[in-house]
Amino acid sequence: MADGTARLLEEHEAVSELFRTLGSPVRVAVVTLLSEGEMCVHELVDALALPQPLVSQHLRVLREAHLVTRTRRGREVAYVLGDHHVAHIVADARTHAVEQAPAVLDDDPHEPPA
Repeated sequence: MADGTARLLEEHEAVSELFRTLGSPVRVAVVTLLSEGEMCVHELVDALALPQPLVSQHLRVLREAHLVTRTRRGREVAYVLGDHHVAHIVADARTHAVEQAPAVLDDDPHEPPA
């Protein structure tokens, strides 16, 4: 039983690390953009309207977590998702956040229900 519990905690740690990596709006946006196809850094910079060094820093974090990989596109380096499961996780989280936003605003615990 102890081995099973330790393995379960290791799996949960890996899941927590994934969520920590995705804990930045910029990285979520990069994953969302890359879910539509490969992009070069300058394309991500243009799409996000952010400075190139900032985008590159976030790409490095995503690369180190094995969420994105680099590939050659002629003279440029393009980024692609390393795991499309992550695109689904981000899409589901975005859907959940958008669906929940009006409910959170409407649920005032100090106001009686209508």
